[in-house]
Amino acid sequence: QVQLVESGGALVQAGGSLRLSCAVSGLTFVSYSMGWFRQAPGKDREFVGAISWSGSMTTYEDSVKGRFTISRDNAKNTVYLQMNNLTPGDTAVYYCGAGSKVIADTADKYDYWGQGTQVTVSS
Repeated sequence: QVQLVESGGALVQAGGSLRLSCAVSGLTFVSYSMGWFRQAPGKDREFVGAISWSGSMTTYEDSVKGRFTISRDNAKNTVYLQMNNLTPGDTAVYYCGAGSKVIADTADKYDYWGQGTQVTVSS
């Protein structure tokens, strides 16, 4: 049974930082690229960033470039999203997804999803 479990979401003030984690089980972690997406109320799920299976390649949505960093620990089957300089516009439920070996920025390329973790940024 494949499980992706996000954690680390919280209420934080603008300018603050959070680190989200996504622990993966039930699949061969190194066979998958990993992505982070977010969904704000009333909006579609949007791409945040992704990392290749080896961790050597990353890609980010423009609004988070320079503020967010994705990393992974293949020994721990975990992917992270470090978020700095948060703004109220970052408020959303954040989801991690496991996809093919090629990193992708669309949700349809991901096979498995976690349940999400809430990030709320107050002004």
